[in-house]
Amino acid sequence: MKIFTDVQTNENTSNLKMKFQKFGRFLSGMVIPNIGVFVAWGLITALFIPTGWFPNENIAKLVTPIITYVLPLLIGYTGGKIVYGKRGALMGVLGTIGVIVGSTMPMFLGAMIIGPIGALIIKYFDNITEGKIKSGFEMLVNNFSIGIIGGALAVVSFLVVGPLIGGLSIAIAGAMKVIVKANLLPLSALVIEPAKILFLNNAVDHGILGPIGVQQAKIVGKSILFLLVTNPGPGLGVLLSYWVYSKGNLKESVPGAIIIHFLGGIHEIYFPYVLMNPLTLIGVIAGGAAGTFTFTLFKVGLVATPSPGSIFAVLAMTPKGNFTGVILGVIIATIVSFLVCSIFVRRESNSEEDFEKAKETKNKLKGNTQSTTNNSVKATNVKNIYVACDAGMGSSAMAAAVLQKKINAAGLHISVKNVAIQNIPDDADIVVTHIQLTQSAIKAKPDVEHISITNYIKDPKYDELVKRLSSK
Repeated sequence: MKIFTDVQTNENTSNLKMKFQKFGRFLSGMVIPNIGVFVAWGLITALFIPTGWFPNENIAKLVTPIITYVLPLLIGYTGGKIVYGKRGALMGVLGTIGVIVGSTMPMFLGAMIIGPIGALIIKYFDNITEGKIKSGFEMLVNNFSIGIIGGALAVVSFLVVGPLIGGLSIAIAGAMKVIVKANLLPLSALVIEPAKILFLNNAVDHGILGPIGVQQAKIVGKSILFLLVTNPGPGLGVLLSYWVYSKGNLKESVPGAIIIHFLGGIHEIYFPYVLMNPLTLIGVIAGGAAGTFTFTLFKVGLVATPSPGSIFAVLAMTPKGNFTGVILGVIIATIVSFLVCSIFVRRESNSEEDFEKAKETKNKLKGNTQSTTNNSVKATNVKNIYVACDAGMGSSAMAAAVLQKKINAAGLHISVKNVAIQNIPDDADIVVTHIQLTQSAIKAKPDVEHISITNYIKDPKYDELVKRLSSK
């Protein structure tokens, strides 16, 4: 009975985590494809507003239209497209313009809500009219359904949804001010750092904190919320502790991980190092809290989300007069994380074998009973391999590049590309994901072979796959 209960508990935990990951993936999926526009807005703001590096009243006129119209409309379009393709995207735009005009605040939250809702409405209409439209009237019905239903949605959004979400946004912004003034913001590390290790970093950063931060930046020119997830200090601290106190191949793997994490901004690279020794999470949390406290003390922030979370991106988004506080926050987060993590790393004699075994054990304890390779489907005549992650950027791009080099070196004519889990294409023969995300990938694309990895740069599964494909 106890064994059955334990298995059931693990399954429930795994299902709950998958639901959180799926929801977080959906939220961040509306923002991440448009990050380049956010960066452009952040740079224009940092450079040309009256308090910027090169104040220019004429060029600064671009700031308000981009944040008020362009960014929310892109989010609404993307959210609608995720739910129901092009028609859903058009409905998302019409609903979003309603909430934009119906509120005096930047409607990022409104776009993330009304965009998908608009897509669901037109999807429902298409479902109930499917097969009932006379031949020759399809285009007429398609266009007028968008026009009539979308126009009605825009009006409702303008009159009702916009003011409601505007009031909610004001309330949230006010609550964040209270938290900051009470110096409680450092406690956010208790939630943020564990969420990052569970691959919810994009969801928290781009789906929750980002929209609120943009609204603050519109008012005061910066927001500390952009620094809570993207601060590279906690991750750098745990990597440095392994570099100093671990042994063998594990120690040798750390310098490359530091470069990828701190300079490249791909934070997922340090997650396995925390998972192999879960007590180091205490150090990462302590580092995150210390860094945030420093940011709060110096009253600093960024003008936009630095993505990826590279130290270069962080500095590029730092407004004039904030560099001292931002740099000190990163340094203090690194030192605190290093000192605390070192206590736990020194207590164990780690090796490469320990590294892999510990990661496997940790993932099993978290309910990841899925084997490292889904053997129910074995790909033959492989032409396309996709490395998938939450965002389809960052870690998956890095892993895809590593695997592609190995494929090319073996003389194989196989394409390796990176993609978001929710966008795995139909021509995929093999899908490679981190073991934490494999179950989600299998659920999204069950009819292909899935391979799980635990190390983006140097996973033995890469060589095993290349050897298998070469033998054919």
